Amino acid sequence: RYFADNLKELEENELIVFKYSDENGNFTQKANPNGSMENIAGICNLERNCMGLMPHPERASEAILSPKGTTHGKLFFNSMVEFIKKRS
Repeated sequence: RYFADNLKELEENELIVFKYSDENGNFTQKANPNGSMENIAGICNLERNCMGLMPHPERASEAILSPKGTTHGKLFFNSMVEFIKKRS
């Protein structure tokens, strides 16, 4: 099980950017494949210019890379690109 000794700091500074959830947006143990605290899947630094992510959407960005042949991971990257374009 992963443990963050600075969990309170992450929450107070709104540095938790992704959480594991089910298809309805519920944060459940079943939706959390690695058992991370508070279902945390991704965090960022205080400057918000660097992010760490536990899931690996790049592994499902092309059908040839995915064990199930899906490209769902590409949606993650495409949405990030669109977000950045809108902010620029």
